[in-house]
Amino acid sequence: FTLDFTINPDFGQVEADPSEVNLTAFESYFEEKRPFFIEGRNITNFQISGGGNSFALDNLFYSRRIGRSPQYYPDVDSDLNEYADVPENTTILGALKLTGKTKDGLSIGIIESLTAEEKADVSRNGVKSKEVVEPMTNYFVARVQKDLNENNTIIGGMFTSANRIINDDHLKYLNKDAYTGGIDLTQYWKEKKYYLNVNYAMSHIRGDSTAMITQQESSRRYFQRPDNDYNTFDSTRTSLTGHAGTMQFGKQGSNKLRWVFWVTWRSPQFETNDIGFLHHSDAIFQVFWAGYNWTEPFGIFRSMQLNFNQWTGWDFGLNNNFYGGNLNMHMQFKNHWQLGYGTNFDCGSVSNSLLRGGPAMKYPGSFNYWVNFGTDGRKKLQFYGNFGNNWGFENSSSSNWYGFDIVYRPFDALRVTFMPDISFSTDEMQYVNTEEYNGEDRYVFAQIKQVTTDFTLRLDYTITPELTIQYYGSPFVGTGDYSNPKYITDPKADKFKDRYSTDMSFSAEDYENDYDFNFRQFKSNLVLRWEYRPGSLLYLVWTQNKTGAVANGNFSFFDDYDALFNIHPYNVFLIKLSYRIGN
Repeated sequence: FTLDFTINPDFGQVEADPSEVNLTAFESYFEEKRPFFIEGRNITNFQISGGGNSFALDNLFYSRRIGRSPQYYPDVDSDLNEYADVPENTTILGALKLTGKTKDGLSIGIIESLTAEEKADVSRNGVKSKEVVEPMTNYFVARVQKDLNENNTIIGGMFTSANRIINDDHLKYLNKDAYTGGIDLTQYWKEKKYYLNVNYAMSHIRGDSTAMITQQESSRRYFQRPDNDYNTFDSTRTSLTGHAGTMQFGKQGSNKLRWVFWVTWRSPQFETNDIGFLHHSDAIFQVFWAGYNWTEPFGIFRSMQLNFNQWTGWDFGLNNNFYGGNLNMHMQFKNHWQLGYGTNFDCGSVSNSLLRGGPAMKYPGSFNYWVNFGTDGRKKLQFYGNFGNNWGFENSSSSNWYGFDIVYRPFDALRVTFMPDISFSTDEMQYVNTEEYNGEDRYVFAQIKQVTTDFTLRLDYTITPELTIQYYGSPFVGTGDYSNPKYITDPKADKFKDRYSTDMSFSAEDYENDYDFNFRQFKSNLVLRWEYRPGSLLYLVWTQNKTGAVANGNFSFFDDYDALFNIHPYNVFLIKLSYRIGN
């Protein structure tokens, strides 16, 4: 067993998150990169379901919640020279982690952490004050698993809690207490060729009625939808209790034919985002996957795999929200080059979230393909590429993307990776706003043309096993050009163009210009790590961030990147020293 204890950690040597432009109603997911939480995280993991979909990220424990950015931002008016200086992250006062496994197969993981109350410096009308933007919070995680029957049976359970001390009225929209618990079982047969995985989880949150209104109206559930006749919006609630789970049965291993069938669900009241990660609730998702492997060389191929996927989704009103399928192939040639190809067919959807609290709306399906390739990974110079296109039916959307990676290892100690990417997309239905007109809500959308590009450079240099240098730098530009505003008139009309009207005479706002953007960002980290004696480390860190935006919408490679590198940088220099006592 390993016991880690930390007081007021800074995590300064952690690489920055990648840049992105998120125009959806849902939260972005970012990987954990802090060593304290990464080490032993396989023990504290309780993933509710797998697969390449939005549910794949759902987990009872998402360590990025600990030390998160404050959730409240003071109400200030910049036109009146008012401002609020809000801390970027919540201070972790202390954290304890115990992880390990006994020789008879009992795995245990415990995490206990306390984060501080955070305050922002606020100035209004020349009067300065402090406002609480994040309450003091205690996080607790306990996970246990036991291997039985010569490791052919694995049973386990998990419990989490997040408890906040809320003393300010403006923070009552946050949950005061949040608890989750889950049990899981994995059973293998015939030398682990066949397996059954079942897990079940429950959640319970409680707090002020303001917090429960926030939860009911969140993009994860939208109880207030006018056609949501199977859920009840209740402004007097002080708690929500939900459940989720997965049943999965499949065949795995080195066999030529592998397959898996699973069903996963999230009840409408299920909620884990105080200490876990939940993309959305009120969903049932069914998947069948089958793959056939050619493991022996033949012809020009060293190996090959053909995969088929089929999926369907419903909400808890048993409304069919989407269905589709995928066919893809991966192959490696005898010269160790690689090639992959895939195509998706989306048969259309009925979205409960597209109108951001309005009624469900039909959206056309799409067809796409993608191709990736790679050269011999044993060589000093390697090339990898990917590209693809997507076409929405009824001219509803289109996109194409291109990426190219260059990996160069002039000698074993140095690895240089350069990864440029660019994508172009057009969508007729980008949500803009909800306006009230003649006593009713009108959901305003517009066409958006987006261009996103980044050039990521990574450098890893191992001077000696004890002395290393790492560099990460990624300039990013994302633009959005809005045009052709429209509002929804009949969200479930048979034809796509009959679902909206372009008559915007009810609104004087110029949607074509007010929402355009050019977002520019550069993030970089330079880290020198020196283990000057066994277990004792010295870190020297330089982090630079440049962020800016203008309301333009027109992408110009040279103009945007010239403007990006002319933004005044925000630099952080850190020195971190640790000394290990004893052996």
